[in-house]
Amino acid sequence: MDRMIYVAMTGAKQSSFQQATIANNLANANTPGFRAELAAFRAVPATGGTGLPTRAFVLEQTTGADMTPGVVQTTGRSLDIALTTGGFFAVQTPSGEAYTRNGSLEIDPNGILRTRDGQQVQGDGGPISIPSESVISIGHDGTISASPPGDPTQSNQIGRIKLVEPGERQMERGSDGLFRPRDGQPLEADASVKLMQGALESSNVNAVEQLVKMIDYQRHYDMQVRLLQAADQNDRAAAQVLTLS
Repeated sequence: MDRMIYVAMTGAKQSSFQQATIANNLANANTPGFRAELAAFRAVPATGGTGLPTRAFVLEQTTGADMTPGVVQTTGRSLDIALTTGGFFAVQTPSGEAYTRNGSLEIDPNGILRTRDGQQVQGDGGPISIPSESVISIGHDGTISASPPGDPTQSNQIGRIKLVEPGERQMERGSDGLFRPRDGQPLEADASVKLMQGALESSNVNAVEQLVKMIDYQRHYDMQVRLLQAADQNDRAAAQVLTLS
């Protein structure tokens, strides 16, 4: 009887974890450049005292991210960028260099170019400093030029956004939503990656599909709970029979 309870318990637990993954995807359905998180179940045998596999429990594991490109939408904002090819641009975090496709940028009070989440955008030589009250132009190769207001002829290059193309299988998503190489080493800039100024790439989350999955896993959770209840009823009935005998 305990086998049925154990299997149903792990199934219910991991179904709730899967629902949390889907909820995170839905919460980021409007986050620029977001990549939907993928997850799956797998069976893991549990060995008993004799070393024989007497039970198996269910484990939810993240298999990666859906790297399907999102839709590029024009915003007209000079600090919005969208990658028009594969790849990422680099940002600096407390734990080191990381990579993202969320191109909604801003300039902090110190003139440093950052993402909306506060990470410094990395240039070829480190953080990118923007002169005060300058007009910004960003080229397809990530080159940033600044010119005084009303005088575009005095444009000066002030930096270049570090663009990388590591290959999807070499990257893994962190709990902060940023991507990092599996080997933990910073990536080299890649000139083949291109971007567009004044546009943002939308999230690739399909809200309808995620909602259908949420309903499906909720039903799976309910089924596992019913199995637990059935196992409890069987256990009570068996105990009553033993009492009568």
